[in-house]
Amino acid sequence: MPHLRSRRRLALAVPVVLSLTASLGFLPAAASAAPYAAPTAQTADAPNLSYVVNTKVDRKTIASVKKAVVAKGGTIVITYEKIGVIVVHSANPDFGAQIRAVRGVQSAGATRTSALTPASTTDEGAAQILTKEQAEKIESASAATAESEPLEADQWDLRAIGADKAAQINPGSKKVTVAVIDTGVDDTHPDIAPNFSASQSANCDGGVPDTSEGAWRPYTVNDYHGTHVAGEIAAARNGIGVAGVAPGVKVSAINVTDPSNGLFYPESVVCAFVFAADHGVEVTNNSYYVDPWLYNCLDDPDQRAIVDAVNRASLYAQKKGTLNLASAGNSNDDLDSDALVDDSSPDDSTPVTRTIDPHECFDVPTQLPGVVTVSATGVQNLKSYYSSYGYGVVDIAAPGGDRLYQIPDTPSKNGRILSTMPNNSYGFLQGTSMASPHAAGVAALLKSTHPKASPAQLQALLKAQADNPGCPASYDQDGDGTQDATCVGGKRVNGFYGYGIVNALRAVK
Repeated sequence: MPHLRSRRRLALAVPVVLSLTASLGFLPAAASAAPYAAPTAQTADAPNLSYVVNTKVDRKTIASVKKAVVAKGGTIVITYEKIGVIVVHSANPDFGAQIRAVRGVQSAGATRTSALTPASTTDEGAAQILTKEQAEKIESASAATAESEPLEADQWDLRAIGADKAAQINPGSKKVTVAVIDTGVDDTHPDIAPNFSASQSANCDGGVPDTSEGAWRPYTVNDYHGTHVAGEIAAARNGIGVAGVAPGVKVSAINVTDPSNGLFYPESVVCAFVFAADHGVEVTNNSYYVDPWLYNCLDDPDQRAIVDAVNRASLYAQKKGTLNLASAGNSNDDLDSDALVDDSSPDDSTPVTRTIDPHECFDVPTQLPGVVTVSATGVQNLKSYYSSYGYGVVDIAAPGGDRLYQIPDTPSKNGRILSTMPNNSYGFLQGTSMASPHAAGVAALLKSTHPKASPAQLQALLKAQADNPGCPASYDQDGDGTQDATCVGGKRVNGFYGYGIVNALRAVK
């Protein structure tokens, strides 16, 4: 499976189209890691790499830059004129440096460090598929509760945020759609099919949306991540399997993974945000980080261009009325710390260990302006042992599961999250990947209740309705006498939970 760990966000607002000079320039110019040096290649056998070229947003400039792209050995894949982003393929090893010198180009760089070929999610650990015997046990317990789905007795997460009671008041509006930007969604699953929106779904691999029938589905049964996420958000209350947080809203799928390695490349994510915005999506869920860099440092021209391109697309979506949510990561890192070690980047070639300052090098899209960052909790409403955190970084928290220290009194006694899987199956997963869709479901309920609310207003509502347990007196999860994480802040806002754990029941009231 791909991997996803989110990091700290840019704290200041930036214009709808990000100019690195005007907007990212306020950040420290020197990130705390040296730029990655890709192996040099001879022109004759140079690899064919993908690039994003970011320009001023006017047709004359874009037309001029497009001519320069071709002149310098590039092939244009697609141009997003509304945000000034051009996706390019080129085998010219000097293409990045040459195109950055062209008038009108504000940033440009490679989006990968290995050649184009004919995963980065925030789930923690392998999936556990529900067996027939387990299902029968859960169904027996669920039958004791009226209006309960067959497997709902094991969905401690719904009860933790009042989603079971909220569904009786308002299950969400069919006029609201949550797009799952992920590994694809199996829309044939009986719990997903009733709420699936094919007209708002696509495959964005490579940066160009493919809306042909089924293009949005997972490539293999092992690409289950997106299907699990979709079920958490909007599995129908139809007497089958499980229920979602917002079982009355629509869910769509935008597959952004590379079929050869499962990675989430920048051009695909740019495509996804623009597609979602242009197709009337109200909420997107992003349980991944953009590959190949866990952190993108602005002193590296390639990484700087990635931040610029994806930020333009994210801000475009926000301007069009889309709220974007993302997971905080599974490293149990303090994202407000002075330094973190990144030993996984770039993840599409040979990683180089580097120490970075999370205030200067950014996880994308999690740290982008306006994106809601979500940490994970378990059944005891305590931060999950793996969840990253950070004062001023995390906005809200939501159930993501905790299989080690927070075990629910459910038929399976499984602390993870039960949801839909490909091929009409169900399974348990945990991670901030599971927390973000719970928050996205609550955001969809809020949008259903307040249909005219803007993305900024929805984010404010998410924070206002949340329950904040405050910092725990102790966070020694394994009982060895050492604090496993330090929570900073008070009852209103703190590093573990941000403004608090989402509350679906309050959202519909």
